Amino acid sequence: MKAWIVRFVSLYVFNVVVLLVIGLLTPAHVGWAVLWASVILTLAELFVKPLLQGAFAKSAAESAGDRTRIGEALVQLLLVLAVAAIIWIITLVLTGVNARGSWFWAYVLPPVIIAIGWAVYARIDDRIEARAGGYYDRATAGIRGGRAGADATASAGAGTSGITSASAAEADDGLTPEQRKMLDDLGKS
Repeated sequence: MKAWIVRFVSLYVFNVVVLLVIGLLTPAHVGWAVLWASVILTLAELFVKPLLQGAFAKSAAESAGDRTRIGEALVQLLLVLAVAAIIWIITLVLTGVNARGSWFWAYVLPPVIIAIGWAVYARIDDRIEARAGGYYDRATAGIRGGRAGADATASAGAGTSGITSASAAEADDGLTPEQRKMLDDLGKS
């Protein structure tokens, strides 16, 4: 559950930025609808995008042997842009975002910006989700008991006075305790 919440929130914040960029670079009117539009865009990216990519990739794979490497790269680019265009249309239909201007400014450029946003997010998603996970851990620790949670953490740490070579190596890995806990949780999944 935590992983889904962290992923949703980090993607939501990133999508707010992407929609604001679309509002700045195109005649589209985003306004305060950006908050709701980002919810729709995030849900579409989490649930609709994988379905569309799978269907398009399956369809494109049938003729993949007939294409050159450049042709295959072009087909993959067009598939990403087609998925981005469909997700942009879903966002327009379900929100108050108004795509103004010609068809290029309203229906071609925003999906290109969304696809670029996906590429950027793919590069930095681990760092964003790690930071959001840290915030989530701190927030849930505060909700669970405030001072009682801090006392429990302090008493748990007090019982381990001997430092082993494994814990010394962990201390030099450059990770914060929250990041180390997230990595441990990932290993358990």
